[in-house]
Amino acid sequence: MRKQDSERIGGTLEEIYERYNKRRYVGHDPLAFLYRFERTEDREIAALVSSSLAYGNVKQIESNIERVLVIMGDSPRSFLMGSTDQSLRYSFAGVKHRWTTGEDISWLLGETRRVVRTYGSLEGCFLSGYDEGEADIIPALTRFVDEITGGVPNRLTPSPCKGSACKRWNLFLRWMVRKDSVDPGGWEGISTSQLLVPLDTHMFMVCTGMGMSGRKTTDLKTVREITDTFREISPEDPVKYDFALTRVSMRRNEGQEGALYRLLTGERAT
Repeated sequence: MRKQDSERIGGTLEEIYERYNKRRYVGHDPLAFLYRFERTEDREIAALVSSSLAYGNVKQIESNIERVLVIMGDSPRSFLMGSTDQSLRYSFAGVKHRWTTGEDISWLLGETRRVVRTYGSLEGCFLSGYDEGEADIIPALTRFVDEITGGVPNRLTPSPCKGSACKRWNLFLRWMVRKDSVDPGGWEGISTSQLLVPLDTHMFMVCTGMGMSGRKTTDLKTVREITDTFREISPEDPVKYDFALTRVSMRRNEGQEGALYRLLTGERAT
């Protein structure tokens, strides 16, 4: 992207951020579940559940996250640390979200319990492999996934070492590392400058429309390419615009949002 285009788009992005990066636009976003939990030790587990199930139909996502978190109660951490592998399998036996089964969920939570016992928290685990000198968060995320999966990533817990865009992991990190009127944060000591865009369909459409990437696949290379362009505009916080831009893209055929979408991408009104 040319410097003049970056400067022009930067002004529009700030306008979009100021207008849409507000809690009233969260709606049915899985992020909303995190607001229930004041303690970081509970929020990080709720964030793991919510981000892991953040794929597919919005109503199904909301319903199934709710179902899992209701089972875990007011303190997901207390629930987890008081569980056994057998009790987890029993608790989530009837849960299913598309291809994610109750067995998958009980496995993930069992591994999460192991990690929390070893490092004190998911945050402690992540920080054990974190280096602020890295260009982005991928090396630390790779080590984090290895810790949770024992080096055997799967569809529920993909690893960036395989070239995956890791949309759900990057969403999890955005929620836990950033703190503003939308993202609740809680994790300390991790630089927002290293975060990567959680590249879903909406972000891919608007970002490629803005000329941030000419690639056709939503893989890690595309994520890094798009994030690098955002980093030119907002070096300290390249994923700052993710939530607000997604709202604009979701409503790209409506009034003000449609006008902003066309301004960014150069599309003609239809």
